Amino acid sequence: MPVGAITNYIDVAQLVLYVFWFFFFALIFYIRTEDKREGYPVQSQRMGRTKMMEGFPPLPKPKQFKMPHTGTIVEKPSPDRPAYKLNAKPIADFPGAPLTPTGNPMLAGVGPGSYAVRAEEPDLTDTGEPRIRPMRVAKHFSIAKGDPDPRGWPVIGCDGQQGGICKEIWVDTAEPCVRYFEIDAGGKRMLAPTPLCNVRAKKGVIEVDSITGAQFKDAPTLKSYDQITLAEEDKVVAYLGAGKLYATPDRVEPYL
Repeated sequence: MPVGAITNYIDVAQLVLYVFWFFFFALIFYIRTEDKREGYPVQSQRMGRTKMMEGFPPLPKPKQFKMPHTGTIVEKPSPDRPAYKLNAKPIADFPGAPLTPTGNPMLAGVGPGSYAVRAEEPDLTDTGEPRIRPMRVAKHFSIAKGDPDPRGWPVIGCDGQQGGICKEIWVDTAEPCVRYFEIDAGGKRMLAPTPLCNVRAKKGVIEVDSITGAQFKDAPTLKSYDQITLAEEDKVVAYLGAGKLYATPDRVEPYL
């Protein structure tokens, strides 16, 4: 028999190939199982009925995780299934039909305004402090010399109407950068993510082209204006994201 052959039909190279195939399949199976610790089973509300879909591979066995700093024990997959309310309906009665929002599309939580139901706790730094803070709290942060300070500037919507006035800047204390602008929208405070804002230093204004001036007042608010929770972050970003499609009726229609 040739060198490396075990029998006339099996050799070492063949066994190594089989072992690799088995290992690769087991690795993919494990990874696909572990990534189902959150978000599964999928809740489908199509065709007028609710169905929980698990798929293949099945859900992993529950595992407990001790969160850093807080010591909170989190179990994943959680035995408590979040009750999602679908504020949308299919445009036609067949599987896979597109969904259209019901009620106020800016607050429906679907499409570009979708958000995850995250923890009502702030994102923390390595030292256990809230990561995103306003500069009135994170006093060791300041505006770099030569950069514009937009506090006190009017904030303009996509229709050219003023939605409020910038009152404060929220910074990421772990990765020094500006995350949000705090805006006073007629007595109501809201946050606008900086990637969705254009700071026009020459004009002395902040432009937000994703919502109109009147829609600032309907933006989500915070429980505390000294910090922001993970759940609040998702809702804040989702509201302005929804405006990219739903702020004005013409945005919903196709370009052609």
